Amino acid sequence: MLLKRRRARAGARARYAAERTVDRADGRLPVSEGGGLLRKAFPEHWSFLLGEIALYSFVVLLLTGVWLTLFFKPSMTQVVYDGSYEPLLGLSMSEAYRSTVDISFEIRGGLLIRQSHHWAALVFLSAIGVHLLRVFFTGAFRQPREVNWLIGVTLFLLALVEGFAGYSLPDDLLSGTGLRIAQGIMLSIPVVGTYISMFVFGGEYPGEDVIPRLYSLHILLVPGLLLALLTLHLILVFHLKHTQWAGRGRTNRNAVGKPMFPQFVTNSAGLFFMVFGVLTLLAAVAQINPIWAYGPYRPDMVSFGSQPDWYVGFLEGSLRLMPPFETAVAGHTVMWNVLVPAVVLPGALFAVLYAYPFFERWVTGDHEEHHLCDRPRDKPVRTGLGVAAICFYAVLLLAGGNDILSYVFDVPLNLLTWVFRISLVLLPPVSFMATRRVCTALLERERERLAEGEETGELRQTLAGGYVESHEPLDAEERYVLRSRREPEPLAPAAADGDAPHVGRLRATLSEWYYGDRVDVEEAGPEREASSGELER
Repeated sequence: MLLKRRRARAGARARYAAERTVDRADGRLPVSEGGGLLRKAFPEHWSFLLGEIALYSFVVLLLTGVWLTLFFKPSMTQVVYDGSYEPLLGLSMSEAYRSTVDISFEIRGGLLIRQSHHWAALVFLSAIGVHLLRVFFTGAFRQPREVNWLIGVTLFLLALVEGFAGYSLPDDLLSGTGLRIAQGIMLSIPVVGTYISMFVFGGEYPGEDVIPRLYSLHILLVPGLLLALLTLHLILVFHLKHTQWAGRGRTNRNAVGKPMFPQFVTNSAGLFFMVFGVLTLLAAVAQINPIWAYGPYRPDMVSFGSQPDWYVGFLEGSLRLMPPFETAVAGHTVMWNVLVPAVVLPGALFAVLYAYPFFERWVTGDHEEHHLCDRPRDKPVRTGLGVAAICFYAVLLLAGGNDILSYVFDVPLNLLTWVFRISLVLLPPVSFMATRRVCTALLERERERLAEGEETGELRQTLAGGYVESHEPLDAEERYVLRSRREPEPLAPAAADGDAPHVGRLRATLSEWYYGDRVDVEEAGPEREASSGELER
């Protein structure tokens, strides 16, 4: 009896101490509010992991990058190599190149960390790119997530700058060739091109300041911006709740999935270790950027068959496909064959990416909030535009290696260049029309299946002597998904309130073009009604 009383008193004291601790912490930190946050639902689908892969690749980049900064020397001061790699003995090189070679051969584990860093950069950019494609094709950029789309595009742009800066730091012959191309792009900008080049390189090319300035950009400014934007991106994901695929029990008013703690946190931690392990395995078995084979950079030499990393390969391809064309204006030469493919084209591509959510909202007149993902086939025009953009990018990427393709497949280089030029013009519109038609055909087939049921493969003979195939109704889950799809009506010219007459007509024409292939289900059904209505806050 006495023992039970002691246990009861000890339990009461423990509860009292715990309550006081929580009360004190809650007065200084949002402890009580965090309980609801820990139960926040995260929908399950493999495509939602793309953003996490990008995040964890960035974490690996930060960890390996901090380690590399301890040994890298961002200096262009010339030294004579006397290290352990015999083919480079006696060669004059910059301290940046010398320190990178020493990291690879003199420091224990240095080459593994270097290659992990490089592979993580490639995976980081790839994951961001594929994640953006997932968001685009599923319509996850629509209201209220336009700001997050802008942040994602900015992250991709900053990652490109970060990748190119890091790629150029070793000052080897391959990266030096890339810097020489970058300097030519700067010089192609009218009026201010020379000043930009002199500022970046610290004088006449190659200058003495480009490596130190790229180093500051690579380890301080751009990573800080990336970290800030990633944090803001995650905050908005939490605040706006995650998108989800349509299904029974999933509407615009809820989020169905695993709670953040412990299920989601556990799965996400496992994914982090998988990403870390795969990147380490790649670094151990797949050689990348062997700068000792390229040699130190010399302004009078160009690396043969040089190929940049994939994320800037489209710029290389655009430069190779652009015909030679220049104009003399008031004694100044405008190099269109460099300015257009390397400055105007990338600027236009990113301007389209930034503007697309607002363009689609203006064309469709859709101002509702959307928390359910579109299937790509549900929006034939949007999907067709996305596929056309991918084909456009793929042609430019392949054209960036036209010399290698010509050598490997024994095809004349000029012929291959013209094939890429023609493909760049014809392939995007052809792929758009084909994709649009395929999406429409899939929607029409689904409407037939919804009305007639699924084919069973069983035949029966009719009274007239013919044969027909029997059908069975679709399962409830699939019927729900098919019947919950909503396609708005195209805008009428008179509905464009506030627009000028010609703007209203243009908007109505584009709306008709956007929804021209709409395929509605014949029956509204309760599923459609459940997916509509006022959103819960």
